[in-house]
Amino acid sequence: MTPELPHTASALAVVTVSYHSQGALRELVGSLARSELVPTATIVVDNARDDGLDLPTLDGLEVVAAPTNLGYGGGINFGARRLPQSVEWILITNPDVTFTEHAISTLLAVASEQPDAGAVGPRVLESDGETYPSARELPSLRTGIGHALFANVWLGNPWTRRYRGENRVTTGTWRETGWLSGSCLLVRRSAFEAIGGFDESYFMYFEDVDLGARLAQAGWRNLYVPGAVVTHTGAHSTTNHASAMRREHHRSAYLYLSRKYSAPYLWPLRIGLKIALSVRARFTSRG
Repeated sequence: MTPELPHTASALAVVTVSYHSQGALRELVGSLARSELVPTATIVVDNARDDGLDLPTLDGLEVVAAPTNLGYGGGINFGARRLPQSVEWILITNPDVTFTEHAISTLLAVASEQPDAGAVGPRVLESDGETYPSARELPSLRTGIGHALFANVWLGNPWTRRYRGENRVTTGTWRETGWLSGSCLLVRRSAFEAIGGFDESYFMYFEDVDLGARLAQAGWRNLYVPGAVVTHTGAHSTTNHASAMRREHHRSAYLYLSRKYSAPYLWPLRIGLKIALSVRARFTSRG
């Protein structure tokens, strides 16, 4: 049971990004209305601009048209800048996420009790009820290669287990992690703004990995809270553009890794990564 947090309701806001997402958004808004802790503001950034979103009534709900398709991180940044100064916590979520009654209050309770928590993330269930590995270690070359090669053919391989944080022990109600899925996470506004929010050079994918890394570099922790449960139906707005999205995923992966291994003497490694990821993107985009 989570502690009562009557003083924090006005300090919490939700920001989400829509791209032809009306059906999913209706479910999201409905779950926010039923939440034990209802946010003081909910901003929907419409990256499609002309969707004409028709959503259920929710106090503080605002739909804002983006000037152009800003991508996910850019859209979240755009929405976050519109929040009143009284907001201390920003709940970032995909439009196709729904919250259980106590999910938000559980996240906020942990975040409030840990003064160095920069981001706090829930347990994310997929539509079939399986838990998605939403709290992972920051990717390294060794774990990245092992995970990419063996994740689909050797389910219990050590690289995937390490990358997914399965070797970490949860003590109490949370455990520390390298980064949290951008599909749903609660960020401390002061920490989020201090590092400049999401890096908008990531149009989609890896903006959450980069955020977790930069929060950690700035001295903040990323915490996973399995007792806070949400459901993510997944990728509804990208289904018709699957090949393009896979290419974007590999582009973002290279962008992140090339920055991580940016030393001048590592240029052969960067070339190798670019070739390998380009080949993998072409292969996985077939059909």
